[in-house]
Amino acid sequence: MTLALPMTPPTSKPALSGTLRKKLQGYVGFANLPNQVHRKSVKRGFNFTVMVVGESGLGKSTLVNTLFNAPLYPPKEDAPLSEESPKTVNIQVLSTDIEENGVRLKLNVVDTPGFGDFINNEDSWKPILETIESRFDAYLEQENRVNRSKITDTRVNACLYFIAPTGHSLKALDIEFMKRLHKKVNLIPVIAKSDTMTSEEIIAFKERILLDIAHHDIKIYHAQHYDCDDIETINETKDVMSKIPFAIVGSDKLVESADGRQVRGRKYPWGIIEVDNEDHCDFVKLRQMLIRTHMEELREFTNDIHYENYRTEKLLALGYQQDNTVFREVDPLAKLEEERALHEAKLVKMEQDMKHVFQQKVQEKEAKLTQSEAELYAKHKEMKDALEKQRLDLEEKKRRIEQGRPLTPEKTKKKGFGFAGK
Repeated sequence: MTLALPMTPPTSKPALSGTLRKKLQGYVGFANLPNQVHRKSVKRGFNFTVMVVGESGLGKSTLVNTLFNAPLYPPKEDAPLSEESPKTVNIQVLSTDIEENGVRLKLNVVDTPGFGDFINNEDSWKPILETIESRFDAYLEQENRVNRSKITDTRVNACLYFIAPTGHSLKALDIEFMKRLHKKVNLIPVIAKSDTMTSEEIIAFKERILLDIAHHDIKIYHAQHYDCDDIETINETKDVMSKIPFAIVGSDKLVESADGRQVRGRKYPWGIIEVDNEDHCDFVKLRQMLIRTHMEELREFTNDIHYENYRTEKLLALGYQQDNTVFREVDPLAKLEEERALHEAKLVKMEQDMKHVFQQKVQEKEAKLTQSEAELYAKHKEMKDALEKQRLDLEEKKRRIEQGRPLTPEKTKKKGFGFAGK
């Protein structure tokens, strides 16, 4: 089947530099591009790396099992009492392949046992920061290879930082850790074991945490809004972001509720805490943001912001230089600010040029008016002098007539007399 598209007749008008929006008069087919990307993505699979950081006993492994609804972490065994405690923060990586409805996900969980468990936790953040940067270095090294067909992406896409449910404020260790890492990774603070606090205490604790974060100028992850988002999506994103820091409860065990339902939760003498009940905790909102709605955005933000900033600093430190007039790698926010400043400067220049052109036109008009006025004055004076001369001539004629003299002198002819010859 041949699809004939309407042809536009040639025209002699010059082509416009701006982009023209044309309405198609028939089906073309490029609207299927998202479906093509979907098939390619499903075939290739996805990769996601999440880091969990927090003191021991805050339920990090339990939350990971609850998030992905799978026993990713094996049951922990109690260490012998004679075993010596580690002196530094360990880095443990758990990798697994999971599949849901034909979509494959390679999940990497980076755990940090030992963080905050020492008497002196001054440098507890260093091994974690080194791990994040080493993964950036590994990706940069793969990008610089001759053959880049197989690049393994192990960059950390999100960091769940577990805050102890003290109910007071952030500890010095919490602030120091977030200040050191907020420019390297998408930081998502969560309040662990929030079932130990009342609803009023959770609200007050969240407010205090946000105040501390703002006071120390810590940048935590916030989902972005796009022009293509509808009102429902925007409201949903705002609702999720309003729950930060997420007050969570983790449990991968099923308990029987009061109405006989089998739910994931924790059973207490006074009742049951349901993990998947939004009235009991923020676990559903955390899972919605981390997995269901913003997983790809977390990956893009890691690549476009954190990794690009690190890559730029790394290459400049190694002595690489680039011609900024040809291509510039800048922070997108700084680029937007620069474009805004250039646009404002352009508007100011256009306004000045318009004023200059207007003043020039006014001056030319004034010069023409002045010249016309001078010409009219000269013509008026010439006509006035001619009229005055005519008036004087008329008065002279009138005076001659009154005196009886001819207007013009008579011409007399002298006649000659002939003499006879002698």
